[in-house]
Amino acid sequence: IAYFQNYTNTFLPLDRLLGYMEEASKAEDIVEISISTRPDCIRQDYLEAFYEFSSRTGIEVSIELGLQTANYHTLQMIDRGHGLAEFIDAVLRIKRYTGISICTHVILNLPGDTAADAKETARILTALGVDIVKLHSLYIARNTRLCDWYENGKITVCSKEEYFERVITFLEQIPETVAVERMFSRIPEKDAVFCNWGCSWWRLRDELLQKMEEEGRYQGRCCDY
Repeated sequence: IAYFQNYTNTFLPLDRLLGYMEEASKAEDIVEISISTRPDCIRQDYLEAFYEFSSRTGIEVSIELGLQTANYHTLQMIDRGHGLAEFIDAVLRIKRYTGISICTHVILNLPGDTAADAKETARILTALGVDIVKLHSLYIARNTRLCDWYENGKITVCSKEEYFERVITFLEQIPETVAVERMFSRIPEKDAVFCNWGCSWWRLRDELLQKMEEEGRYQGRCCDY
């Protein structure tokens, strides 16, 4: 998979991005090109170009969108630069083009969010028909506004047990057909003041899956959309 990222509120110029895609398409065994961007960057001319590229080359195109949470108050607090409406609009625009899949990034333990927000986020993604999700446990990087808030006691991070419950609740609300590519974040220890409660991501993953098995809980168990 060839992967392109954009974190600003503007896309790369279309001709440049298509040039990168054409170059990647010539690599051996490339089957998909994944483009990561913000919900407020989705435009029809780009989507038409992606659709034409996929139809011509036979290489699938997926678009990764960072939502993080359906709680628009939290989105405003962390200064995401977009709200829930922009995300919904982006997904509906992409869905008009057959063959372009959608991956959504979500953080289930943002300060101010609750288990109810995790559940509602899952239900919105289910209703919109997203194809893939990437769950991120919140990490707090050094020398950031979030770091200042954390060190000054303005924000707290929920417990590991609470995060597990939110992840399981989220998974129960999405269909079994949705691919889950990630459940925990990773960042070098030297770059963060908080990450994964001091545990390795793979130990957390194993513990979470064991908890789900013991409690008889699974992806899609409570999905009624």
